[in-house]
Amino acid sequence: MMRCEWANANPLLTVDHDEHWGVPIYDDQCLFEQLILEGAQAGLSWLTILQKKSAYQSAFDNFDPYIIAQYDNKKIHELMTNEHIVRNRLKIQSVVTNAQAFVDIGQGGLSFSDYLWSFVNDRRIINHWQHLEQVPTSTPQSVAMSKGLKSYGFKFVGATTCYAFMQAVGMVNDHLVSCFRHKHCM
Repeated sequence: MMRCEWANANPLLTVDHDEHWGVPIYDDQCLFEQLILEGAQAGLSWLTILQKKSAYQSAFDNFDPYIIAQYDNKKIHELMTNEHIVRNRLKIQSVVTNAQAFVDIGQGGLSFSDYLWSFVNDRRIINHWQHLEQVPTSTPQSVAMSKGLKSYGFKFVGATTCYAFMQAVGMVNDHLVSCFRHKHCM
């Protein structure tokens, strides 16, 4: 069975690729979780974050943005001592900031899902890449998403992070055409 090359490097990557990457997500809280995990990955490998994913879910109240938005300095200090997550103060504080921004979007009458999917006009982008080198690291849509999220106060949402997010949540199908998942994610 042919897969995208990166998915063969580790069994966790294989499972992520085969079951999650590129599958459309519309649930607000699941989208929030993925955006936070993509931001945590900045400067690290995706494998590192996958290995810590369950610890993140536990440490951050299953990524409930309404709970996280209420975190105080005591909770942030507690998270800084949690050896099972990435203990970068800016990244931890960004989760709280991003949860507060998530709440702001909802108070404006827009679901997080509708807001994010608007950057692709509510339609999945299906690419037909032959080689991994053809896959971009950002696109005009990810640049627009980055700017839009930053305008709400989100952190760790650069254009490259947003593009990785868009790939992961199925806004973009960047499975290589030779990959068995390409057709499944159409």
